[in-house]
Amino acid sequence: MAVVFKKTEGLTDKQFHYCPGCTHGIIHRLVGEVLEELGVLGETIGVAPVGCSVLAYDYFNCDMHEAAHGRAPAVATGIKRVLPENVVFTYQGDGDLASIGTAEIIHAAHRGEKITTIFVNNAIYGMTGGQMAPTTLIGQKATTAPYGRDAAQTGMPLRMSEMLATIDGAVFVERTTVHNVAGIRKTKKAIKKAFEVQLAGLGFGIVEVLSTCPTNWGITPVESLKWLEENMIPYYPLGNFRTPEEGK
Repeated sequence: MAVVFKKTEGLTDKQFHYCPGCTHGIIHRLVGEVLEELGVLGETIGVAPVGCSVLAYDYFNCDMHEAAHGRAPAVATGIKRVLPENVVFTYQGDGDLASIGTAEIIHAAHRGEKITTIFVNNAIYGMTGGQMAPTTLIGQKATTAPYGRDAAQTGMPLRMSEMLATIDGAVFVERTTVHNVAGIRKTKKAIKKAFEVQLAGLGFGIVEVLSTCPTNWGITPVESLKWLEENMIPYYPLGNFRTPEEGK
């Protein structure tokens, strides 16, 4: 019988702990598939964040390291410099990367660290209970913004990809989505390209993936896919912001 689909060797058999409708699982699978297809699972070291994906070390079938909140790029920098022949990646949410870890991600990119970052943006703090994140949209409600985010009080949401794309050391920057099949396919292609950039020794690469959080958004999984498309994509446009072919 022809095999239509099978679980990637890039993931363990551990069942995900994520909420129903959360798209972290899809993104995990894409990373696992890419690492398997590139034949680098045995040489890969991942760095897990603090946040919903704090237990990523249970799911990726490669060596993993846990980092303090926001410090994954700093930990990955140390690992890559000591073990330059290994493939090193961080997997981070928007609270971890764009808030407490802002300095770490910017300076890792500025130094052109030869690591890959998978940045999952669901516009809210998930694990800690739905607080406002730097990426929370204007008017979007959160436990720390019960009336909706107010730009006069908290500023505008951070567009991390656009900001990082201005840094010379960040040679590959792309934003994708996993709210539909086309987006999932493009996300896998971008993730593969980001790892290929590292394998070629070109510099820092990041893929920002727009994701859902039905639990903390207070809507159903199906509604969350529509909410992402109608609200997140207009503010966080999809596309490639920097690629090695463009040069500086």
